[in-house]
Amino acid sequence: MKMKLTSLSELQRLLPESDRQPSPIRDDSATSHNGKGRSVRVSLETQGRKGKSVTLVSGLQHNPGTMEEIAKILKQHCGAGGTVKEGKIEIQGDQRVRVKEKLKEIGYVPNG
Repeated sequence: MKMKLTSLSELQRLLPESDRQPSPIRDDSATSHNGKGRSVRVSLETQGRKGKSVTLVSGLQHNPGTMEEIAKILKQHCGAGGTVKEGKIEIQGDQRVRVKEKLKEIGYVPNG
């Protein structure tokens, strides 16, 4: 028998109760990372990239998982692609201003 649900409360009545609480939504913003005033270097590189520019963030001394999280935050803030290579975060294009802005917001001191 097909039944059409008209509200969320009807759906809740059909589903069994769960004893686990829903996990809070994780916000990958300034609150999830704290640079604690650490200095990082932001630079622009074009060599070996067929004329394409890449913004480099170096001096972050974190484990690979944390580096990936910070890279994700920066990529979302800049609206650009990027990756983590050899302990440095690479963001596509000349994003130095935006990257410095976001790094300051999450507690780092960008130089360069």
